Amino acid sequence: MHNVILSVLGTSQDAGLPQPNCYCNNCVKAIKDPTFRRTAASLAIVFPNERTWHLIDATPDLKDQMIQLQHTFELQGKTMSSIFLSHAHMGHYPGLIFLGKEAMNVSQMPVYAGEKMKTLLENHAPWQQLTDLENIVVHEVRPDQLTAISQEVTIKTIDVPHRNEFSETFGFWIIGPSKKVLYIPDIDRWEDWHVDLYETCQEADICLLDATFFSTKELAHIGRNFKDIPHPPITETMDRLQALVTSGQTDVYFTHFNHSNPVIDPASQERHILEARGFKIAEEGMSFEL
Repeated sequence: MHNVILSVLGTSQDAGLPQPNCYCNNCVKAIKDPTFRRTAASLAIVFPNERTWHLIDATPDLKDQMIQLQHTFELQGKTMSSIFLSHAHMGHYPGLIFLGKEAMNVSQMPVYAGEKMKTLLENHAPWQQLTDLENIVVHEVRPDQLTAISQEVTIKTIDVPHRNEFSETFGFWIIGPSKKVLYIPDIDRWEDWHVDLYETCQEADICLLDATFFSTKELAHIGRNFKDIPHPPITETMDRLQALVTSGQTDVYFTHFNHSNPVIDPASQERHILEARGFKIAEEGMSFEL
């Protein structure tokens, strides 16, 4: 059995930390302290022995994320073997532009995406150029489809509800030789999903879940209406999964943090509450053996 690693490349909501033109406490700290910064949510599946890797979501921060990954796993000069895209929001696919002739100029990179996302990439500029020049080849995947990226690792797409203005939205099961990981960086409401969150998370060894906002109070503080930005708050997700986490059956990590989220700060009361309840924070550079 070969070594397989799931590496966390990014943990922020689409615009990153610091967010452009924001001077909230978190953003000011990130401007002053580079170690406090976060890049857009993304994962890599790494096969160190084969010196290959696969990417989940191509973020606007792809360049920096690639450099960090390649240095960590001694993959200098090794591009990803494939890319899986969750949906067409700005934190999850613009990094594809680095694959084109102005930058890496890759050839026939396999990109796995839903039907609507495939149409977008093949028919709308600037993405159409990538497909016309065969920098990328888009493969349509459907909900619940299994795609093997090796003899030992399979990725299963999951349809989730999430403001699908331009494409469908997927979460992913990452099924390794010994562990199953559930990755859902974006979803509207758990109650809008066609499956039960608790029962689904029971099947996982590790969950990486949408943590855009800590609570509805956070949204009110930044002057946004909770109904206009549908994401399940961390407080609700913890309530739904507390028994599962307390039992030790599944490790639940939070990711995809908005720049305003107080749990980003390790010294915050909200962070202490989260950790006291047994939940965890995904950090960039964190790795899990699959």
